[in-house]
Amino acid sequence: MKNIFKNTTLIAGLLFLSASLSLTSCNRSDDEADDLPQEELSDVLLKVTDASTGTSVVYDYQVNSTTNPNVKLVDGHTYNVEVMFKNGDEDATQEIKDAVDEHFLVYNFPNSDITLTRTDDPGFVRGDGNHVGIKTKWVVNTAIKNTSAPAQLVLTLYHEPVTVSEASSVSGNGVVYGTHTGGETDAQANYNIIN
Repeated sequence: MKNIFKNTTLIAGLLFLSASLSLTSCNRSDDEADDLPQEELSDVLLKVTDASTGTSVVYDYQVNSTTNPNVKLVDGHTYNVEVMFKNGDEDATQEIKDAVDEHFLVYNFPNSDITLTRTDDPGFVRGDGNHVGIKTKWVVNTAIKNTSAPAQLVLTLYHEPVTVSEASSVSGNGVVYGTHTGGETDAQANYNIIN
């Protein structure tokens, strides 16, 4: 009889624990069109087009890769840059457009002097008037400010930020374009900047 009571108590305890965990698990949204979890993104691509020559190069950051793509930039040049998100062979960029008010990109150039302007199409402008940052224009003043340190772009896609701003701020030896409060990281991609 004692074993039956112990087993019943154990089963009841496990059921309670299971129910507790399911109630506290994170669900960012009930609308599947609004979800773009990082584990579903396989690639973050930068299409970099030199404005003077029209030459385009696509740099593919593979999520969870141990190496970063080398983005070649020439001092004094202007580039039109477009970000694309993929899940395997499938383009996931449309999912951001479908939930444009729930996304925002922050560009961090820790060792570069690059002036960035957001040039998004109307479909990538949030209801608050801020551009998501899928398309940008970069004026490269100095691609690598300190040659003894690596120059990079750290590109972060935020999901459901509470507030966003396109404003820039100086950070160490570089500039960060975009600020946010709250939300979660949908993707972060790192690119090396070379001359």
